[in-house]
Amino acid sequence: QDLKSSYDAVVVGAGHNGLISATYLAKHGLKVAVLERRHLIGGAAVTEEIIPGYKFSRASYVLSLLRPTIIKELELKKHGLEVYPRSTAAFTPILNKAEPNKHRYLMLSSDRQKTFEEISKFSEKDAKAYFEYEEMIDAMASAVKPLLEHPPPTNKGSILEVLRSLSPSYATEMLCDCYNKQILSRWFESDALKATLATDGVIGAMLSPESAGSGYVLLHHVIGEVNNVPGTWGYVRGGMGSVSNSIAAAAKQHGVDIFVSQEVEKIDVKNEVVKGVALKNGKFVASKHVLSNATPHVTFKKLLPNNATSNKDYMQKIDQFDYTSPVTKINVAVNTLPNFISLPNVGHGVVGEQHKGTIHLNSEHMTLIHDAYLDAMNGRPSKVPMIEMCIPSSVDPTLAPPGHHVISLFTQYTPYYLDGGRKWTDADKSQYVNTVFENIEKYAPGFQESVVGYDALLPSDLEEVFGLTGGNIFHGSMSLDQLLFCRPTTAMNSHQTPVKGLYLCGSGTHPGGGVMGASGKLAAMSLIKDNKFSNEIKICRHGK
Repeated sequence: QDLKSSYDAVVVGAGHNGLISATYLAKHGLKVAVLERRHLIGGAAVTEEIIPGYKFSRASYVLSLLRPTIIKELELKKHGLEVYPRSTAAFTPILNKAEPNKHRYLMLSSDRQKTFEEISKFSEKDAKAYFEYEEMIDAMASAVKPLLEHPPPTNKGSILEVLRSLSPSYATEMLCDCYNKQILSRWFESDALKATLATDGVIGAMLSPESAGSGYVLLHHVIGEVNNVPGTWGYVRGGMGSVSNSIAAAAKQHGVDIFVSQEVEKIDVKNEVVKGVALKNGKFVASKHVLSNATPHVTFKKLLPNNATSNKDYMQKIDQFDYTSPVTKINVAVNTLPNFISLPNVGHGVVGEQHKGTIHLNSEHMTLIHDAYLDAMNGRPSKVPMIEMCIPSSVDPTLAPPGHHVISLFTQYTPYYLDGGRKWTDADKSQYVNTVFENIEKYAPGFQESVVGYDALLPSDLEEVFGLTGGNIFHGSMSLDQLLFCRPTTAMNSHQTPVKGLYLCGSGTHPGGGVMGASGKLAAMSLIKDNKFSNEIKICRHGK
């Protein structure tokens, strides 16, 4: 279709949240256009064939947080969304340098009895405590979930007060001053279990298990579900781009116009009222409503004119919003499965349970993770990086040629700038990738030889390719001072801005990051409420 000169609403960026906003607005009768800078839709939820024959979930790589209400209301399964639940949650190989023939491993799975037996190898006390711990986490997750379906509370009390009101018995411990190491050490004694669980509290965050507030990041990663099973993660058939494609199919069914390779250069504003968007190719699209799927920083510092708003308090808080990221994502094509010395493959190329979940490397104990963090805080990439390896082709053979596989490496910690404020060079990047591969080689000899090719994305690359300010996968740190009515500022409702007609619909708004979709839906709800359109969008209360 051709790009029209005006629309009821324009969405800047075809990430999953932007597409969801557009779909809900179109269901409400608005004529909506979505304009994407890149050559494909999806934002960070994309499938890209970087190396011919190998389909990578190039940025985000597993699914759990996408709200069930959105899946149902937009009929995403009808539009092609299919998720494979992971039978194995975590596999942590443990090297024994003193006695090389006595390497061990820990595997956590959906099978309760097997998980009990696995943990019992390290501590029978921990095996008994683990399921009580899971019940505690599930209770916290259930208490927090209603917040994901609603705009943030409007009262400007403390975030802790809001959380206490939801779950008094756990809020102080989990979500305030406590950190992963403290929480986990209260529950468990075995290093392997504590380190495996600690990774969920630091993933994507410039935090250590010893950092205050890392408890919430842990909770954020267990509030999802797959196929009605709480706390489960899964691989999307066809890669994460299939999530975005299913939303786009729903959007088009409701009349949304979606355009790629159409970069918005400026959001046009006059007298603090939005007028439309100017594209880099010279075109102008008029609209009374613009929703930005970009980060708050990109929206206000790159897309809007300097005098767009006179609200200095709002702009000061936008300037102060933290985007620090420790992540380098490496996508690897290999010609055979990794063969872990702590749990060897039963045959060449035979997929085992150890390949299906998240494989935690350099996670023998929490001190390793903390030391990796300290390296980055001193301007150095981690010498012994925390590595989360996933092999989606172990359950979805459509992603790679027969016998070959695609591997996702989510690695930490890498600073945006090296010591002295120096930018990374190509040699620095290659050296870090080699460090990661050498670390994997210790656990799975032959890995380096199996590599066909790779695509490495430093924080600066994630920023350049996907528009993720600072390389932060959440559109801003998920710290307590950047949640609820503080995301992205306390100056206004999370999705509104001081510019009339301009809304934020990305993960830099409540309820935050991950492929969740809630920010997109809530932004659409906010626009509809502000403009008193007829209310077809139902606010889902407590999942009903």
